[in-house]
Amino acid sequence: MPELPEMEHYKLQLNRFILDKNITEVQINRNKSVNVVPDVFIQKITSQQITQIDRRAKHLLFYTDNHYVLLLHLMLGGWMFYGLEADKPKRTVQIRLSFGEHHLYFIGLRLGYLHLHDIKKVEEILSDLGPEPLSDYFTESAFRDMLRNKHGKLKSVLIDQRFIAGIGNRYSDEICFQAKILPSRNITQLSEQEINELYHSISTVLKTAVENGGYMEHPFFSGDSLTGRYEDLLKVHGREGEACKRCSSMIKMELISSHKTYYCDGCQH
Repeated sequence: MPELPEMEHYKLQLNRFILDKNITEVQINRNKSVNVVPDVFIQKITSQQITQIDRRAKHLLFYTDNHYVLLLHLMLGGWMFYGLEADKPKRTVQIRLSFGEHHLYFIGLRLGYLHLHDIKKVEEILSDLGPEPLSDYFTESAFRDMLRNKHGKLKSVLIDQRFIAGIGNRYSDEICFQAKILPSRNITQLSEQEINELYHSISTVLKTAVENGGYMEHPFFSGDSLTGRYEDLLKVHGREGEACKRCSSMIKMELISSHKTYYCDGCQH
Protein backbone atom coordinates (compact mmCIF):
# COMPACT_ATOMS: atom_id res chain seq x y z
CA MET A 1 0.00 0.00 0.00
CA PRO A 2 1.39 3.44 -0.90
CA GLU A 3 2.57 5.35 2.15
CA LEU A 4 3.61 8.93 2.80
CA PRO A 5 6.65 8.99 0.42
CA GLU A 6 4.72 7.52 -2.51
CA MET A 7 1.82 9.94 -2.09
CA GLU A 8 4.14 12.90 -1.56
CA HIS A 9 5.98 11.94 -4.75
CA TYR A 10 2.68 11.74 -6.62
CA LYS A 11 1.69 15.14 -5.23
CA LEU A 12 4.90 16.75 -6.47
CA GLN A 13 4.48 15.22 -9.92
CA LEU A 14 0.81 16.15 -10.18
CA ASN A 15 1.59 19.74 -9.28
CA ARG A 16 3.91 19.77 -12.29
CA PHE A 17 1.38 18.33 -14.69
CA ILE A 18 -2.20 19.28 -13.79
CA LEU A 19 -2.17 22.21 -11.36
CA ASP A 20 -4.30 25.10 -12.68
CA LYS A 21 -5.57 22.96 -15.57
CA ASN A 22 -9.24 22.31 -16.35
CA ILE A 23 -10.79 18.86 -16.20
CA THR A 24 -12.19 18.52 -19.72
CA GLU A 25 -13.75 15.08 -19.36
CA VAL A 26 -14.43 12.47 -16.68
CA GLN A 27 -14.79 8.75 -17.28
CA ILE A 28 -15.91 6.37 -14.51
CA ASN A 29 -15.62 2.67 -15.29
CA ARG A 30 -16.19 1.39 -11.75
CA ASN A 31 -19.02 3.00 -9.84
CA LYS A 32 -17.78 1.70 -6.48
CA SER A 33 -14.62 3.78 -6.82
CA VAL A 34 -16.66 6.96 -6.26
CA ASN A 35 -19.04 7.87 -3.45
CA VAL A 36 -21.83 9.57 -5.39
CA VAL A 37 -23.87 8.72 -8.47
CA PRO A 38 -21.41 8.83 -11.40
CA ASP A 39 -23.52 11.39 -13.30
CA VAL A 40 -23.39 13.72 -10.30
CA PHE A 41 -19.64 13.20 -9.88
CA ILE A 42 -19.07 13.99 -13.56
CA GLN A 43 -21.35 17.04 -13.53
CA LYS A 44 -19.70 18.52 -10.43
CA ILE A 45 -16.08 18.43 -11.64
CA THR A 46 -16.16 18.56 -15.46
CA SER A 47 -14.78 21.92 -16.67
CA GLN A 48 -13.47 22.71 -13.20
CA GLN A 49 -9.89 23.80 -12.60
CA ILE A 50 -7.53 21.99 -10.23
CA THR A 51 -6.51 24.87 -7.97
CA GLN A 52 -4.52 23.00 -5.32
CA ILE A 53 -3.13 19.52 -4.70
CA ASP A 54 -2.25 18.54 -1.14
CA ARG A 55 -1.34 15.40 0.73
CA ARG A 56 -2.58 14.35 4.17
CA ALA A 57 -1.14 11.09 5.50
CA LYS A 58 -1.72 8.54 2.70
CA HIS A 59 -4.42 10.64 1.01
CA LEU A 60 -4.21 13.12 -1.84
CA LEU A 61 -6.60 16.06 -2.01
CA PHE A 62 -7.48 17.69 -5.34
CA TYR A 63 -9.20 21.05 -4.82
CA THR A 64 -11.39 22.44 -7.59
CA ASP A 65 -12.39 26.02 -8.21
CA ASN A 66 -16.05 25.31 -7.33
CA HIS A 67 -14.95 24.43 -3.78
CA TYR A 68 -15.10 20.67 -4.00
CA VAL A 69 -12.33 18.26 -3.04
CA LEU A 70 -11.49 14.95 -4.68
CA LEU A 71 -10.17 12.76 -1.86
CA LEU A 72 -7.93 9.95 -3.11
CA HIS A 73 -6.80 6.88 -1.20
CA LEU A 74 -5.08 4.29 -3.38
CA MET A 75 -5.20 1.53 -0.76
CA LEU A 76 -3.67 -1.83 -1.69
CA GLY A 77 -2.74 -2.13 -5.37
CA GLY A 78 -3.78 1.34 -6.52
CA TRP A 79 -1.59 3.56 -8.70
CA MET A 80 -1.77 6.41 -11.21
CA PHE A 81 -0.50 7.17 -14.69
CA TYR A 82 -0.49 10.48 -16.57
CA GLY A 83 -0.11 10.80 -20.31
CA LEU A 84 -1.58 10.49 -23.78
CA GLU A 85 -4.05 7.75 -24.68
CA ALA A 86 -1.30 6.07 -26.72
CA ASP A 87 0.90 5.84 -23.60
CA LYS A 88 -1.75 4.29 -21.34
CA PRO A 89 -0.65 1.07 -19.62
CA LYS A 90 -2.51 -2.06 -20.66
CA ARG A 91 -4.37 -2.25 -17.38
CA THR A 92 -7.99 -1.82 -16.34
CA VAL A 93 -8.73 1.83 -15.58
CA GLN A 94 -11.35 2.59 -12.95
CA ILE A 95 -11.42 6.39 -13.37
CA ARG A 96 -9.97 8.76 -15.96
CA LEU A 97 -9.70 12.52 -15.61
CA SER A 98 -8.88 14.26 -18.88
CA PHE A 99 -6.96 17.50 -19.33
CA GLY A 100 -7.26 18.02 -23.05
CA GLU A 101 -5.23 15.34 -24.83
CA HIS A 102 -3.56 14.21 -21.62
CA HIS A 103 -5.27 12.00 -19.07
CA LEU A 104 -4.81 11.04 -15.44
CA TYR A 105 -5.58 7.33 -15.08
CA PHE A 106 -6.52 5.75 -11.75
CA ILE A 107 -5.65 2.05 -11.88
CA GLY A 108 -6.09 -0.82 -9.44
CA LEU A 109 -8.78 0.86 -7.33
CA ARG A 110 -10.29 -2.38 -6.11
CA LEU A 111 -10.15 -1.14 -2.52
CA GLY A 112 -9.08 2.45 -3.20
CA TYR A 113 -11.36 5.34 -4.03
CA LEU A 114 -11.70 8.86 -5.41
CA HIS A 115 -14.45 10.52 -3.39
CA LEU A 116 -16.14 13.88 -3.94
CA HIS A 117 -16.68 16.05 -0.85
CA ASP A 118 -16.95 19.65 0.18
CA ILE A 119 -14.05 21.08 2.15
CA LYS A 120 -15.79 20.82 5.53
CA LYS A 121 -16.53 17.12 5.03
CA VAL A 122 -12.91 16.36 4.09
CA GLU A 123 -11.67 18.11 7.21
CA GLU A 124 -14.08 15.99 9.25
CA ILE A 125 -12.95 12.75 7.59
CA LEU A 126 -9.27 13.49 8.21
CA SER A 127 -9.67 14.99 11.67
CA ASP A 128 -8.47 11.90 13.56
CA LEU A 129 -5.09 11.77 11.83
CA GLY A 130 -1.93 12.48 13.77
CA PRO A 131 0.74 15.06 12.90
CA GLU A 132 2.65 15.02 9.62
CA PRO A 133 6.19 13.75 10.32
CA LEU A 134 7.77 16.00 7.66
CA SER A 135 6.06 19.17 8.86
CA ASP A 136 7.84 22.00 10.66
CA TYR A 137 5.77 21.45 13.80
CA PHE A 138 6.91 17.83 14.14
CA THR A 139 9.88 18.73 16.31
CA GLU A 140 11.91 16.45 18.54
CA SER A 141 10.37 18.12 21.57
CA ALA A 142 6.86 17.54 20.21
CA PHE A 143 7.74 13.92 19.45
CA ARG A 144 8.94 13.33 23.00
CA ASP A 145 5.71 14.81 24.34
CA MET A 146 3.70 12.50 22.08
CA LEU A 147 5.55 9.47 23.44
CA ARG A 148 5.12 10.41 27.09
CA ASN A 149 1.82 8.57 27.60
CA LYS A 150 2.18 6.08 24.76
CA HIS A 151 2.39 2.33 25.25
CA GLY A 152 2.81 -0.67 22.98
CA LYS A 153 5.35 -2.11 20.59
CA LEU A 154 7.32 0.36 18.50
CA LYS A 155 6.10 -1.11 15.22
CA SER A 156 2.44 -0.77 16.24
CA VAL A 157 2.96 2.79 17.45
CA LEU A 158 4.66 3.94 14.24
CA ILE A 159 1.87 2.65 11.99
CA ASP A 160 -0.91 4.11 14.15
CA GLN A 161 -2.29 6.86 11.89
CA ARG A 162 -3.78 8.68 14.89
CA PHE A 163 -0.28 8.95 16.36
CA ILE A 164 1.75 9.84 13.26
CA ALA A 165 0.18 10.27 9.83
CA GLY A 166 1.47 8.47 6.77
CA ILE A 167 3.88 5.80 8.06
CA GLY A 168 2.86 2.26 7.18
CA ASN A 169 4.22 -1.25 7.24
CA ARG A 170 7.15 -0.75 4.89
CA TYR A 171 8.61 2.49 6.23
CA SER A 172 8.13 1.57 9.88
CA ASP A 173 10.55 -1.32 9.28
CA GLU A 174 13.05 0.96 7.55
CA ILE A 175 12.81 3.58 10.31
CA CYS A 176 13.44 0.99 13.04
CA PHE A 177 16.43 -0.32 11.10
CA GLN A 178 17.84 3.17 10.60
CA ALA A 179 17.49 3.82 14.35
CA LYS A 180 19.05 0.41 15.24
CA ILE A 181 16.01 -0.46 17.37
CA LEU A 182 14.03 -3.70 17.22
CA PRO A 183 10.41 -3.06 16.14
CA SER A 184 9.22 -5.39 18.91
CA ARG A 185 10.55 -3.10 21.66
CA ASN A 186 7.97 -1.53 23.93
CA ILE A 187 7.88 2.22 23.46
CA THR A 188 8.15 2.72 27.24
CA GLN A 189 11.56 0.98 27.27
CA LEU A 190 13.26 3.42 24.91
CA SER A 191 16.10 5.48 26.29
CA GLU A 192 16.49 9.21 25.65
CA GLN A 193 19.19 8.45 23.09
CA GLU A 194 17.00 5.89 21.33
CA ILE A 195 14.14 8.37 21.12
CA ASN A 196 16.56 10.86 19.59
CA GLU A 197 17.71 8.27 17.04
CA LEU A 198 14.12 7.30 16.26
CA TYR A 199 13.06 10.90 15.67
CA HIS A 200 15.91 11.58 13.26
CA SER A 201 15.41 8.23 11.52
CA ILE A 202 11.78 9.11 10.75
CA SER A 203 12.89 12.26 8.97
CA THR A 204 15.88 10.67 7.21
CA VAL A 205 14.03 7.63 5.88
CA LEU A 206 10.93 9.50 4.71
CA LYS A 207 12.84 12.34 3.05
CA THR A 208 15.20 9.92 1.28
CA ALA A 209 12.23 7.89 0.06
CA VAL A 210 10.48 10.99 -1.31
CA GLU A 211 13.65 12.15 -3.06
CA ASN A 212 13.93 8.72 -4.70
CA GLY A 213 10.32 8.45 -5.84
CA GLY A 214 9.11 5.94 -3.25
CA TYR A 215 8.81 2.25 -4.01
CA MET A 216 5.94 2.19 -6.56
CA GLU A 217 6.42 -0.44 -9.25
CA HIS A 218 4.82 1.47 -12.13
CA PRO A 219 6.13 4.71 -13.72
CA PHE A 220 3.91 7.77 -13.39
CA PHE A 221 4.44 8.93 -16.97
CA SER A 222 6.18 7.73 -20.12
CA GLY A 223 9.94 8.07 -19.65
CA ASP A 224 9.66 8.39 -15.86
CA SER A 225 12.93 7.19 -14.31
CA LEU A 226 12.34 8.44 -10.74
CA THR A 227 9.16 6.75 -9.53
CA GLY A 228 9.99 3.60 -7.58
CA ARG A 229 13.72 4.19 -7.28
CA TYR A 230 13.62 3.75 -3.50
CA GLU A 231 12.74 0.06 -3.88
CA ASP A 232 16.44 -0.72 -4.42
CA LEU A 233 17.36 1.29 -1.31
CA LEU A 234 15.21 -0.70 1.13
CA LYS A 235 17.44 -2.17 3.83
CA VAL A 236 15.17 -4.76 5.51
CA HIS A 237 11.56 -4.72 4.33
CA GLY A 238 10.85 -7.66 2.06
CA ARG A 239 14.42 -8.93 2.40
CA GLU A 240 13.94 -11.91 4.71
CA GLY A 241 16.85 -14.33 4.49
CA GLU A 242 19.21 -11.80 2.89
CA ALA A 243 22.38 -10.54 4.53
CA CYS A 244 22.05 -7.26 6.41
CA LYS A 245 23.89 -4.50 4.54
CA ARG A 246 25.14 -3.08 7.83
CA CYS A 247 26.32 -6.12 9.81
CA SER A 248 25.89 -9.12 7.47
CA SER A 249 23.51 -10.93 9.83
CA MET A 250 20.46 -12.57 8.29
CA ILE A 251 17.34 -10.43 8.01
CA LYS A 252 14.35 -11.96 9.77
CA MET A 253 10.58 -11.62 9.55
CA GLU A 254 7.92 -12.01 12.21
CA LEU A 255 4.32 -10.92 12.68
CA ILE A 256 3.77 -7.94 14.96
CA SER A 257 0.14 -6.94 15.40
CA SER A 258 -0.68 -9.09 12.34
CA HIS A 259 1.82 -7.16 10.18
CA LYS A 260 4.81 -8.77 8.50
CA THR A 261 7.78 -7.08 10.12
CA TYR A 262 11.36 -7.27 8.86
CA TYR A 263 14.42 -6.58 10.98
CA CYS A 264 18.04 -7.50 11.72
CA ASP A 265 18.66 -8.73 15.25
CA GLY A 266 22.37 -8.43 14.66
CA CYS A 267 22.41 -4.63 14.70
CA GLN A 268 18.93 -3.69 15.94
CA HIS A 269 18.60 -3.85 19.71
